[in-house]
Amino acid sequence: MKLIIAVIKPSRLDAVIDAATEAGASGLTVTEVRGYGRQRGKTEVYRGAEYEIKLLPKVKLEIAASDDIVDSIIEALAKTANTGKIGDGKIFVLDLEKALRIRTGEVDAAAIAG
Repeated sequence: MKLIIAVIKPSRLDAVIDAATEAGASGLTVTEVRGYGRQRGKTEVYRGAEYEIKLLPKVKLEIAASDDIVDSIIEALAKTANTGKIGDGKIFVLDLEKALRIRTGEVDAAAIAG
């Protein structure tokens, strides 16, 4: 099992959720976050005054998946989140040691299946 963590632009969220579901993800968690990468924020002008935004709004998705569908989910996320502009985001994949469905007591693959 793997835990897929994707940090993407908020504007791509709906399309990415649809693509992840089609690729086999049975569930996911979405968190609104703020951060920066190479772009180090951006400068905006409001009422004639220039100010710097250091942390940009992003969305973090967390998806637990079995090993056999991880590659298809990653491919779907990368393809859908890509706008070709700086700040499109990152995808991280971590080993998931154990999963437990609290309601039923199911563990591992049974706990993350739909």
